[in-house]
Amino acid sequence: MDQIFIENLIKISVAVLVGGIVGAEREYHDKAAGFRTIILITLGSALFTIFSLSMDAGFTQTRIAANIVTGIGFLGAGAIVRDGGRIAGLTTAATIWLSAALGMGIGAGQIYFVLAATAVTLLVLLVFPRIEGRIDKIREARAYRIVLGGSDFKAVAKVEKAIEECSLRVFEHHQTKTEKSIISSWKTIGAPENHERFVTMMLKDKSVKELDY
Repeated sequence: MDQIFIENLIKISVAVLVGGIVGAEREYHDKAAGFRTIILITLGSALFTIFSLSMDAGFTQTRIAANIVTGIGFLGAGAIVRDGGRIAGLTTAATIWLSAALGMGIGAGQIYFVLAATAVTLLVLLVFPRIEGRIDKIREARAYRIVLGGSDFKAVAKVEKAIEECSLRVFEHHQTKTEKSIISSWKTIGAPENHERFVTMMLKDKSVKELDY
């Protein structure tokens, strides 16, 4: 059997293995790009790279590699969605992008290096969320939308004072006045317990008509 055929067969087998390992983690967490999707991305990137190596040694190989990066960017963008006031799917999009890189590395013959990078990837996906959770316990960003009476400017000052008392740092603030109400939007950062304290204060405040966060 042809030596090149055997080498390419090993490459696509490793691509399926690596894609399956990363995809299993995404599937376990019920993400949009799961087991089969990540395998296909890794395998496809490996195949494109293998085919590019058999072409001329000029600009063809680099053009194909560049187009893999561009194409996978569009695929990753489809995994990013807006969930209320937050952006979701960024980690999944980054995993798609990374899986393509792993596939390209396999196609280029850097199998041992790709296996090491896969181990690092699993470390980031499985261990780092615990570190992230500890950081979130220290500080949290929240966006508040508070509706007050149309001429109740003292209530606005009261909200500002409550934010200050709860040690929340404001990094963005917008206000809109209509005939019947004053709508304030606050983007703040602070400890989770301080956020909860502020929410409790707003819920008890009779001048607050609506509170969303």
